Amino acid sequence: MHTPHNNAFSRLALFALLAATTLFSACKKDNDKDDPTPDDDNEQITTVTYTLTPVSGGTPVSVTYKDPDGDGGAAPTIGSLTLAANTTYTGVLTLLDETKTPAVNTSAEIQQEADEHIFFFEPTPTNLVTVTRTDKDKNNLEVGLQTRLVTTAAASGTLKITLRHQPGVKNGSFAPGDTDVEVTFPTSVR
Repeated sequence: MHTPHNNAFSRLALFALLAATTLFSACKKDNDKDDPTPDDDNEQITTVTYTLTPVSGGTPVSVTYKDPDGDGGAAPTIGSLTLAANTTYTGVLTLLDETKTPAVNTSAEIQQEADEHIFFFEPTPTNLVTVTRTDKDKNNLEVGLQTRLVTTAAASGTLKITLRHQPGVKNGSFAPGDTDVEVTFPTSVR
């Protein structure tokens, strides 16, 4: 036999169960906020300057990418790189975070965490220039803040520079980690 008392009890039990489920869910969410999993954030990079000095002497050449407001917002400005044919250059990359005042020298941070970073240089066409990383981290893996760039015959194309952030997984290849910054400079060899 179904009595009004049993019906009220059933509704009360259902309400208590729903309240408990909501309470446990809320506790889990609050607990997640209090105990986030640690992660290594990518560097904020708004400016990339690649300065190349001819080994045989002469005037250095530099090219700059600037995105002062960071990702999103206004489009970045990207310079063009003009190099001499049949020339060897020493290269230095300088990276800044200009969203902060004063600007943060991200190159120094990358140097301190060299075992977590590696630069990749991809010319198109592939024979436009040859870039060799000349600096290494504490594990004897290349970094790329310092380079040697060699040109051959006159040609034009692009040079893409990518900084990969690879905390705990750096192995000299592109695959692990994520990209901190990627810039493609129009490049001509004359």
